[in-house]
Amino acid sequence: MARKTAFMAAALSAVALTLTACGGGGSETDATTLRRSIGASPKSVDPHKAEGTWENDVIGDMFIGLFTEDVEGNPIPGMAESWTTSDDGLVWTFKLRDANWSDGQPVTARDFQFGMRRILDPKSTGSAYGSLLYVLKNAQKVNSGELPVEELGVKIIDDKTLEVTLEYPAPYLPGLLKHYVSFPVPAHVVSELGSGWVKPENIVVNGAYKLDEWRTGDFLRSVKNPGFYDAENVCFNEIVYFPYSDHGAVVRMAQTGKLDMANAFPNERYEELKESLPGWPRVFSMMTTTYVSLNNQQAPFDDKRVRQALSMAIDREYITEKVMGAGQTPVYGLVPKGMRNYPEGAQITWKGLSRADRLVEAKRLLEEAGFGPDNPLKFEYIYRSTGENPKAAPVIQANWLEIADWVQPEIRRVDTQVLYKQLQQGDFEASDAAWVADYNDAFNFLYLFDSRSGPMNYGNYSNPEFDALIDKSHLQLDPVARAKTLRAAEQVLMDDSAMIPMWTPGRQYLVNPDITGFEPNVEDIHRSRYMCRKSLKEG
Repeated sequence: MARKTAFMAAALSAVALTLTACGGGGSETDATTLRRSIGASPKSVDPHKAEGTWENDVIGDMFIGLFTEDVEGNPIPGMAESWTTSDDGLVWTFKLRDANWSDGQPVTARDFQFGMRRILDPKSTGSAYGSLLYVLKNAQKVNSGELPVEELGVKIIDDKTLEVTLEYPAPYLPGLLKHYVSFPVPAHVVSELGSGWVKPENIVVNGAYKLDEWRTGDFLRSVKNPGFYDAENVCFNEIVYFPYSDHGAVVRMAQTGKLDMANAFPNERYEELKESLPGWPRVFSMMTTTYVSLNNQQAPFDDKRVRQALSMAIDREYITEKVMGAGQTPVYGLVPKGMRNYPEGAQITWKGLSRADRLVEAKRLLEEAGFGPDNPLKFEYIYRSTGENPKAAPVIQANWLEIADWVQPEIRRVDTQVLYKQLQQGDFEASDAAWVADYNDAFNFLYLFDSRSGPMNYGNYSNPEFDALIDKSHLQLDPVARAKTLRAAEQVLMDDSAMIPMWTPGRQYLVNPDITGFEPNVEDIHRSRYMCRKSLKEG
């Protein structure tokens, strides 16, 4: 999942007024409201049009897939009460629990089939994220328009039985099926209202909360869904989400009692916040990689030597230790540590060289590629406007300038949502980017560089050897053999300098110590339905 945080926040005073209006005192109403910040203003709360982690925060509170998450982010049964798998791992048959939509209509197998067809139909949502479902039989051909949606491997057996056929065995399927790309939508409502079905006055959900109010650029408010199958264990009556990318302002809101949970804070203020907000700061690792995406089909980055030279010049250790701080870790591979059944990822082969030797080799490679005083290397590096990215970009530029005075990169700050749209369209030369695990499997990172992955393959990388290794891994049921093949595929990427891995970010939250049910986890999933206040439990 692309890590995008790009909300152009309203004036602080306006947000403060909203926060005060929605809570901040000590009344009983305030106590039953959870106030949390999200990284950006959602483009949509339609599960099949969303693309960002902040949208997942809201959507995951409103919808439940065949699987869902426990408090630590692990897959557990959701709408699926039970399931069986064929001996070859290709056919999964799900029995649905008895559950209703918030309008009282039953959730049926048709809602799942309708939803998966909808996100993959090129004439419907146009979602770049549909490629996550290419594991489904014929999904890629349906998404490209080669086959009609009726050929998708999702079959209704009866109202409560859904059969899913895969292209290849996928041990990670439960994790994938808790992702919003696979969520059901109420077919009876979407068919009638079209895109307007997600308006607060129209939306119908099957999860713990239902959208009740949305003031664009200000806040979203969801209320408890009494028809949710586990409603008796849901504590808060309402959730208010504040889209806010100004980390300093979010801290001020927490300090003044107007937020219960902030999804970020400035790295450099960690020690200070431990003193001023005791018990609030939470820092933990997550399965994310920040990297430089390079347009592999466009000069100068169609030359491996140029890609490798720029990778060698970046001083990852300095950036993570002196510029970023608070848990950032330098990396020399794509797949982050902690992936299930993937004990050791691939590494860049020159990792052991000193910084000085790296710069010498970088210059040699560029000269070999034809660059020098008479042919300077000029390109533009765009970077996300949020988080620590604006601090890192000038340092990366300075690293590249160290190679030679004829290396002349320009940097430009771009609104994060705009930047990711440019990446999906291939409209860039070099750009920072990040990927957050959608599910706990190395393939979720490697698939980004499969030549068949569509717009999620930002740099349009293509290597038959890499694709062949990915195909081979799909046929391997033994997890050890599969991991070995996936590692070989990752090594191809590293040897090709298909992208430039930089660091794994630390994740920072501020959470009121009175809030229970917030558990740090590597997938960074924190569903509101698990949270409560100690004071409410005691009362």
